[in-house]
Amino acid sequence: MKAGRVNFLRDLEAGPLIDLVLLTAVLSVLVIRFWLHASGYPQLGSEFLHIAHMLWGGLLMLAALVLLIAYLDHAPRRLAAILGGVGFGLFIDEVGKFITHDNDYFYQPAVSVMYVVFLLLYLTGRILLGRRDATTTELLTNALREVGEIAVGDLDRRERDRALAHLAASGDRGPLVQGLEHILREAELVAEPRPPKLKRLGARLIEWYRRLAAHAWFGRALIIFFTVQFLLKLLRLTVVVHWLPPAAALPLRVPLVSPLPADPADFATADWLQLAGSLLAGVFVALGVVQVFRDRLGALHMFQRSIVVSLCWTQVFIFYRVEWFGLGELVFNLLVYAGLRFAIERERRWGQAAPEHPHSGRS
Repeated sequence: MKAGRVNFLRDLEAGPLIDLVLLTAVLSVLVIRFWLHASGYPQLGSEFLHIAHMLWGGLLMLAALVLLIAYLDHAPRRLAAILGGVGFGLFIDEVGKFITHDNDYFYQPAVSVMYVVFLLLYLTGRILLGRRDATTTELLTNALREVGEIAVGDLDRRERDRALAHLAASGDRGPLVQGLEHILREAELVAEPRPPKLKRLGARLIEWYRRLAAHAWFGRALIIFFTVQFLLKLLRLTVVVHWLPPAAALPLRVPLVSPLPADPADFATADWLQLAGSLLAGVFVALGVVQVFRDRLGALHMFQRSIVVSLCWTQVFIFYRVEWFGLGELVFNLLVYAGLRFAIERERRWGQAAPEHPHSGRS
């Protein structure tokens, strides 16, 4: 590398590792909150000392950093992602103590702050890995990393094919690329390890869901479901809930999100912002309903935008208002978002198979 020039080369396979960091961080926050609540919030230390779990998080993040610096192969990087995610979760869990004057661990907006941080981490990973096409240098460097598996006798067919794809996509036909292609094609491959039980279970669930999404009625059922659930959500947030008898209002209080105040004069800023987010999501739902019968793929994209607004905007203020009770709404929105992605993928396949009639004759 030339002096004074710095290249930031992306690892094109880092997406699963970033997701692993995010997943372990979220799980560590949930586990530590549950454990502290179940155990009565014990204090680790003595009468004069308090060992905050943030310190253990810092040690785990340091261990992850050392692993990334000291080792080259894949296994330490996965371990570093797990340790770093758990450490970051232990660290961010105490955010309430460090944004308040009185070190309030139970500061109400702390849950919203954690959610925003996790959301930004997810979006940053997607931007870094998907914002632009890989450069020739990045493709060659990533291919070389896979070639390194030959040195330790651990190159499987999937890794070889990925390296060959990087070399082909680089557009470079020089002697280096030709030599690497020859080495990869002649290399002895090892058997791919059997996925762990949890991963196999996840793969079976995904395959089952894909088969379900392939049915002709799935798209229409999803649209009806999406519209109905949004109307129920909007009713639950408005003063309509306060006008109904308790027995009739009970179904509108599921998932666990309390309605907004009956009198708009009692609205706090978070109430107005949550309502604004719900109304914006409603605009996308209405646009989707309007174009359902002439452009179903476009309608599904509108529904997807509605869920994105809920996840990136409305959910922040739900956590602010009801704290951990907002998890039910979050899980529900994530499941709907996953269903929409499957439906959109299916519509695109149909559009590519029959471009002259991409939507006619299907329900």
